[in-house]
Amino acid sequence: MTGLGERLERVVGKKSADALEGAFKLATAGDLLRHYPRRYAERGQLTDIAGLEVGEHVTVMAKVVSVTKRQMKTKRGTLVEVALTDGKRSLDCAFFNQPWHMEKLKPGMSALFAGKVTAFRQKLQLANPDYQLLDGDAETEAVEEFAGGLIPVYPSSAKIQSWQIAQCVQQALAVLDEITDPFPDALRDKLGLPPYEQAVRSIHRPAEWADLELARTRLKWDEALSVQLALAQRRQAANARPAPACPPTEGAILSAFDKRLPFTLTAGQVEVGEAIAADLSGEHPMNRLLQGEVGSGKTIVALRAMLQAVDSGKQAAMLAPTEVLAAQHARSLRELLGELGQGGELGAADNATKVTLLTGSLTAPQRKQAMLDAVSGAAGIVVGTHALIQDKVKFAALGLVVVDEQHRFGVEQRDALRGRAGENLSPHVLVMTATPIPRTVAMTVYGDLEISALRELPAGRSPISTTVVPVAEKPSWLDRVWQRVREEVGKGHQAYVVCPRIGDEEDGPGGSDDGRRPPLAVVEVTETLAAGPLSGLRLGILHGRLPTDEKDAVMRAFAAAEIDVLVATTVVEVGVNVPNATAMVIMDADRFGVSQLHQLRGRVGRGSAPGVCLLVTDMPGGTATRDRLDAVASTLDGFELARMDLELRREGDILGASQSGAKSGLKMLSLIRDEQVIADARVVAQALVADDPALTAYPGLAGMVHQVIDTERAEYLEKA
Repeated sequence: MTGLGERLERVVGKKSADALEGAFKLATAGDLLRHYPRRYAERGQLTDIAGLEVGEHVTVMAKVVSVTKRQMKTKRGTLVEVALTDGKRSLDCAFFNQPWHMEKLKPGMSALFAGKVTAFRQKLQLANPDYQLLDGDAETEAVEEFAGGLIPVYPSSAKIQSWQIAQCVQQALAVLDEITDPFPDALRDKLGLPPYEQAVRSIHRPAEWADLELARTRLKWDEALSVQLALAQRRQAANARPAPACPPTEGAILSAFDKRLPFTLTAGQVEVGEAIAADLSGEHPMNRLLQGEVGSGKTIVALRAMLQAVDSGKQAAMLAPTEVLAAQHARSLRELLGELGQGGELGAADNATKVTLLTGSLTAPQRKQAMLDAVSGAAGIVVGTHALIQDKVKFAALGLVVVDEQHRFGVEQRDALRGRAGENLSPHVLVMTATPIPRTVAMTVYGDLEISALRELPAGRSPISTTVVPVAEKPSWLDRVWQRVREEVGKGHQAYVVCPRIGDEEDGPGGSDDGRRPPLAVVEVTETLAAGPLSGLRLGILHGRLPTDEKDAVMRAFAAAEIDVLVATTVVEVGVNVPNATAMVIMDADRFGVSQLHQLRGRVGRGSAPGVCLLVTDMPGGTATRDRLDAVASTLDGFELARMDLELRREGDILGASQSGAKSGLKMLSLIRDEQVIADARVVAQALVADDPALTAYPGLAGMVHQVIDTERAEYLEKA
């Protein structure tokens, strides 16, 4: 018999253990048993082929339609082609120089097929997949394993397939000692949950769907309660670290600024502003997320909060993701403030403050002066990039930190601001985002951030129409794309063309192993357009590896309408404001995330003329990727898209550094589907921690928290 901490090599043998560790970093029996099935196939129920993604390693249950063999023209040898179906769509399998599959695979057979999805001649394909027959003449152990109605399908890889993982799990369950339940009996009974060991066995070997649902509910509660207990403990500890109180001051800069505003604040801006003002007035550190569509007026809300901090004798820091955006923010804040932001200059208002820009590319004298402004308190508002949070940058009295587009900053970078408000003080933090990304949504659902939203757009914003351009199916549409760009330029407007890659020597070839060509690059696309469909127009290039002064010069030229078409990477994703730009073409749109696409198209339609966004892709219709692009084209609601993005990408590892959704520390819990479990677990956790902060009376729960949230992850939560 063995415990959860037993090394896998002693449980499943060296070969399988090495494969599991290499593919999924599974080292112990406990790790393996927490590698839950991704889904369950019911015997006879085929996998939906339409949901497959190019580049994914998948396991599908499909039926063989036909098997053919032919000689390859370009290479010596044979090609066995197998057509599969799910009853609605087809999927091709190609076996190179493996003629024996002709004898094994027969039309009408069902099997599990595993491999990487590629695109060949605009059709989905599995090249040289592994497979496991589920009927026919296959007298294998696997068929015995799958004799039940529900077949577990595990996250797998080229190193180890789903059915092999199932066999390893079966070996582990057969030798497992009794598992101690971390939940106290009284709590488990109160919540109506099954014992932990029963849930672990049922999740891997469910007899029926009802057993499976009960097991899932129990395991979700373990994860939800672990996170909520950790957060509750940290919230309690954080109360010992107050923030500097910044109450409103009558007749100071904020009042003067409100009087000079040339427009009326929207109802949403007023409501959010009042909530932030109340947060800033207290000594409990504000940790608030401000969500709002591009152009909804987040900057005005943030500036008013910064002025409240300045009125209280404190400083505000604004962090931007790029130097281009930091410089633009600094210019924008100075323009909005006028003489109120010209502290120390001739003509400044009596109560003026100073707005200082501090970035890594400043000259030595400029940087020295900016740092002096910050440490002396001469600058009430300091704007910059990550250079702001280097150890040698000191503030006189930092009261508020505004982080623009939070997902561009690492948690460790944001954490570096702690303690900058003075000894044992934490500054108030306001995070702004135009499109919530999975981590932001995740941390919000878990109660780590208070949330405010600006849903209404100020008057004067123009509509944006978005269209998917499927060039593989309709090649002539690409010509129409460039005609459309010329039409906009002919009306006196400007356009963006966005590419996934730069295309210089440092960029590398950008190829992939999923059968697709390399992503399109700014350098090559610009040359092609200049020599072809956009010849005669003034084209500019913008990407992250240009020198800072060159980037600024290009943006100034584009803003001054000296460039007709700007070919760029996602460096234009946030903050670039050129109201005369009305068209955006996004090349290889399928290689961008939902949030990125929404952010990018927010660069057009910022003036009085309507905007157009064209999503160019060569992905086949009916794939999950195309569905994602169609969804972006169907709505301009960033809040709806953020939720869809979370569903598509999964939540990511909210307890670690990854934001991609590839590997989550939470295996069972879904932020979309399990919000009620999370909310209920929060109530239970708060009560437990209020009664027993160290969980001394609940050693099982304390161990569970430590297991799901190790020291590194706990520190991450505290920082986040």
